[in-house]
Amino acid sequence: MEIALQQLINGLVLGSIYALVALGYTMVYGILGLINFAHGEVVMVGALTALTVLTKLTAMGVPVPLAVLLGVVAAAVVCMLLGVGIERVAYRPLRNAPRLTPLITAIGVSIVLQNLAMIIWGRNYHFFPEILPKGQHIIGGASITNLQIIIITVAIFMMGGLITLVQHTKMGRAMRATAENPQVARLMGVNIDRVIAMTFVLGSALAAVAGILIGANYSIAHYHMGFILGLKAFTAAVLGGIGNLAGAVVGGILLGIIESFGAGYISDLTNVCTLSKVLPLDAMCAANPAVSILGSNYQDVFAFFVLIVVLIFRPSGLLGEKVAERA
Repeated sequence: MEIALQQLINGLVLGSIYALVALGYTMVYGILGLINFAHGEVVMVGALTALTVLTKLTAMGVPVPLAVLLGVVAAAVVCMLLGVGIERVAYRPLRNAPRLTPLITAIGVSIVLQNLAMIIWGRNYHFFPEILPKGQHIIGGASITNLQIIIITVAIFMMGGLITLVQHTKMGRAMRATAENPQVARLMGVNIDRVIAMTFVLGSALAAVAGILIGANYSIAHYHMGFILGLKAFTAAVLGGIGNLAGAVVGGILLGIIESFGAGYISDLTNVCTLSKVLPLDAMCAANPAVSILGSNYQDVFAFFVLIVVLIFRPSGLLGEKVAERA
């Protein structure tokens, strides 16, 4: 029972991050019908930007809470500008192109961003400083750290805020109208370009927060960290029903739990985890060996096995796709 509860906590932490990233995928797909495969690299840029600001400010003697706040703001601003730039330069000219063209472009943008990040930050792994005191809480024999509690809380707050914005604000109504029928929305006075740009801004802001959370949780960031994370978040979006915000949240949480239980019961984490902090992100373990699941050799298998099963038996996802057929 203790092991099961521990893996559930692990899954909720990881699933919260997946859900934040999956929301960016599902928002863009819901409005443009485009899979933005460069979204994982936006997560990476957010993590490395925040780390750079945080490291420099703490070295200058700035208090850690203020440095963290400024790092989050800097990462969000950089990622939002990056999202707008990607949309305007790479995707806007291809809105009326065949579907395969923007898909190839998205992959190209992903590769370009990875290489730019490698030039700016180098090939080495960068380690996050400790931003919170190491504190553990025991719940039913399982442990959860202060940072993990904050990760779940921040993710819930961000996801709830986004869903509230989309459902109960003027911009949200414009986004839903554009997703329903962009031609009719334009005739009704909706600025389609502005709505699409705002979609990329919001998704990129969530990606920045997700990058900071995963970097802080596993104490490491790298120019290649967004690739697999992006694919898993896309899997979460498909699992829940891509184009559906609630589906992205459900899919992210479920995928995190599936990976956690699968990796926890099939792979021997004790032999895989390390605290030396010299391994790649996908082989890192958190300070508490019972908490980490990224060290499992089998974790990636579960994510993509879920994707295959969903595409075969329920292509629309668990909650379906709430996007009307366009004329």
